[in-house]
This record gives sequence, C-alpha cells and structure tokens, in this order.
Amino acid sequence: MTSFMIKAHEGRPVPSAWRSDPDCAFCRILRRETSAFRVYEDEKVIAILDILPLRTGHTLVIPKVHCPRVSELPVEFASAVGIAISKVSHALTEALNNTALNVVCNQEYAQAVPHVHYHVIPAPSHTTGNHLASKPSIVDRRTLPITEKEMHQREWEARDELDEEEAAGLVEKIRARL
Repeated sequence: MTSFMIKAHEGRPVPSAWRSDPDCAFCRILRRETSAFRVYEDEKVIAILDILPLRTGHTLVIPKVHCPRVSELPVEFASAVGIAISKVSHALTEALNNTALNVVCNQEYAQAVPHVHYHVIPAPSHTTGNHLASKPSIVDRRTLPITEKEMHQREWEARDELDEEEAAGLVEKIRARL
C-alpha cells in the first residue's frame, strides 16, 4: 500500500470484528458467496485477481482460514501461502513476460481487509498493460522526474476496477503456467 494511503491508517483503532468476522470479504469468497477471479487454489490457499488492481495481474494470495494477522497465522497455512506465492509469482511473470514484482503483506497498519493476504503486484512495464502508460495525464517518469510521493499518488489515481473480460483472459494465461 502506498505511503499516502498508509498515513490515513495511523492511530486507527483495531475493530473487534477482526477477531472473528462472518462478513469478511475474503471468507465470503472462500465460501463462494461472492464471485472472484480465481487464479490458483489448493486445500489451504486461494489466489484471486484484485478487484481494484494497482497494475494488470495484481493478485491476492489468501489462506483459507480467517486470521487477521500474519503474526498469528498457523504455520501450516503460512507455509502453504509461501508455496502459493512462489507458484503464482512464477506463473504471473511468465504470463505477463515481466519478471519484476512487488510482494506485500500488511498487518493492521494499512490493512484494508482483516484477513491475512499477500499482494503480488507486477512492476510497471511497457509490455504488460501498465495503467500509468495508458493514462495520458500521467507523465512518463523518464521524461520528467517526479517525486516518489507523486508517483504513488498518480498510481493510485490511475487504478481502475477489474475488467471481467480482461480478468478471464489473464486467469487463463496464469493458470496455464501453474
């Protein structure tokens, strides 16, 4: 999560719902009450495309146990998540022909959903459908230097909701490489 968003979470009290939340967005996806573009799944982990992706291919890797903090995640789920991150990252880099990634996990601070999840986010590339390159109002950093804060703000502003048709095609490309 970018720094300007993290700042908004400073001093935020941790809601009691984080301990047990039947309405957890990820738990609803796990129970198939809410749809998601499933990229990978095994008995302990699911990986889905983010519905507000930072960039094309932004994937969430989620354990199949409701646990709000990675520091409290049972070891068997933590190891399964690690394996899934590796598999999904490999498939994603091949599907997008881009080996540059960020893998991020927040705990309380800047965590939007109170369920452990890792973001696997492809780095910007001219060949991977980078959202920044597709926005004419966003200046290419190579031609005009901007600050890191400006870059993160512009990335956030460039986010669009996940396109279902594009997501279905991307899921197919990633799954083919798993």
